[in-house]
Amino acid sequence: MKNIEPILKLVNEIIEDRTVPKNIRSAVEEARKNLTENDGRDWDVRVSTAISILDEITNDPNIPNYTRIQVWNIVTMLETVKN
Repeated sequence: MKNIEPILKLVNEIIEDRTVPKNIRSAVEEARKNLTENDGRDWDVRVSTAISILDEITNDPNIPNYTRIQVWNIVTMLETVKN
């Protein structure tokens, strides 16, 4: 597993932002769980799952624009840590 601390910091900012709708925060929390919990799945699978979750929420019409941009940045960062 590579150093994902900067990514998790951004993820946590979204989760703690009360202006972001709860369903968006829940999805981001699920993505964080995929990145932090080693459940026996390969690292690339866990990262791909997190990317998929995050990519899906960017299409939500209720996501604030600044949060959408944050999520896109996180996805880009995750793409670079995949093996």
